[in-house]
Amino acid sequence: MDTKTSGISSSSSFHIFLFLSFASIFIPTFGLSPGSYEFPAIFSFGDSNSDTGSMQAAFVRLNPPYGDTYFHKPAGRYSDGRLIVDFIAEELKIGHVNAYLNSMGTNFTNGANFASGGATIGLHSSILPYGVSSPFYLHLQFLQFEQFKLNSQFLSKQGGLFAELMPKEEYFSRALYMFDIGQNDIGVGLLTGKSIQEINASIPYIINQFSATVQNVYKSGGRSFWIFNIAPLGCLPYVLVNFPSEKDEAGCALIYNQIAQYFNFKLNESIVQLRINYPLATFVYVDIYSIKYSLFTSPQQYGFEVPHVTCCGYGGIHNYSNEAPCGNRIEVNGEERVVDSCKDPSIRVVWDGIHFTEAANKFVFNQISSGAFSHPPIPLKMSCTNVDENHPSLMDEQFGQCGISHNVAF
Repeated sequence: MDTKTSGISSSSSFHIFLFLSFASIFIPTFGLSPGSYEFPAIFSFGDSNSDTGSMQAAFVRLNPPYGDTYFHKPAGRYSDGRLIVDFIAEELKIGHVNAYLNSMGTNFTNGANFASGGATIGLHSSILPYGVSSPFYLHLQFLQFEQFKLNSQFLSKQGGLFAELMPKEEYFSRALYMFDIGQNDIGVGLLTGKSIQEINASIPYIINQFSATVQNVYKSGGRSFWIFNIAPLGCLPYVLVNFPSEKDEAGCALIYNQIAQYFNFKLNESIVQLRINYPLATFVYVDIYSIKYSLFTSPQQYGFEVPHVTCCGYGGIHNYSNEAPCGNRIEVNGEERVVDSCKDPSIRVVWDGIHFTEAANKFVFNQISSGAFSHPPIPLKMSCTNVDENHPSLMDEQFGQCGISHNVAF
C-alpha cells in the first residue's frame, strides 16, 4: 500500500470518528447523487500556501531549486512543486489556475488565483518591500477579484483573442471559491514583537474581517466555498528556530500551536454563522491542521522522515536559518555555495522552513478530497450548491445542478 495516498489511520482514526459523529449530529446531512458536479473554475484567495505566481510577478522571482520536482524550474510557487490548489485543479480537470497578477499571456478560462505570498487577512503596518507582509491583503484580493470579474465580462462581450482567455460569465456563480489564509496574521504579529496575549486578542477581529470578505464574495455571486483552517505553526522550522519555547510530544512549539487552534476555533464559529446567514450557499470548513499535524506526530506511518528538518535550507538542527533562505547564495568556510534541496524531497515534509513539499501537499490533498476532514463531510466534487436559486424550476427537484440534496435533516 502506498502510505502517502492511504488515509490517516491508527492514532488519528478515533479523532476522525468523533469528528464525523459530531458532524452527523449537529450539522445538516446531505444526500449525494450517484454522479458528481464538475466545477468549471476556481477563484482562490490566500497566502503563499496557494500563491501560484502573484509575489513573483509583483516583486522578486524565486530561484531554483523552487519548482524543481514538477515544473523543473521556479513556477511562482513556494514549494519544490505543486500546491494543494494545483492538485484540486487537477482533480477537477480544469488545469492549474494562474495568478491574477501574472499578465504575460495568461489564460483565465478556468478562474484566477489572487493568493499572494506573505498575505494577511488584516492590513498590517509592516508591508513589503520594507516590511514582512504582502500589500495584497485579503480585502485587496477581493477588490482585484471584483475588477477581474468586471473586466473579464467586458472583454468577453468585446470578442476577439482576449475574450477566449476569460471565464464564461456563468462560471462566477458555478465556481469553487477557495480561502487559505490567516497564518501570516499570526506570523507577522510574532515577527513584529507582539505578545502571545496581544496576538490572541486580535484573532476575533481578524476573523470578523475574514467573514466580511467571504460575505462580499457571496454578494458578488460566489456560492460554493472551501475554507481551509491554518496549519500547526509551532511545527515549522522557522518558528522553532526564531521562537524557541516548550515543545509537545511531537517536537512542536506548544504555545504557537495553541494560537493556531484558537484561530481555527474562531474561524469555524464564523463559518457556522455564514451557513445560517446564507443557507443557499455551501460553506465547507477544511481541517488541514489535523492532517499536517499527523505528518509531525507519525511521519514514518505515511512515508516521510525528519519532519522538523528543512529540505531546502542550511544551518542548525532544523537545517534552517534566516540568513540562508532556500535558493540563495551564501558563503561557507570562505566558499560560495547555493542553498540547495535535500536529496529526496518526496520523503520530506517541510520544503524551505515555512512551506511544505509537493509530497506533503499531495498527501494533504488526498485526505481532504474525500471530505473526511471537512465540516460538513462533503467530498470535493460535491462541495457545491444551487447556482440558480431565483429559478428553481430550471434545476433537478432533488439534486439541483450540484448533486447535493437540498432536503436537510437534523
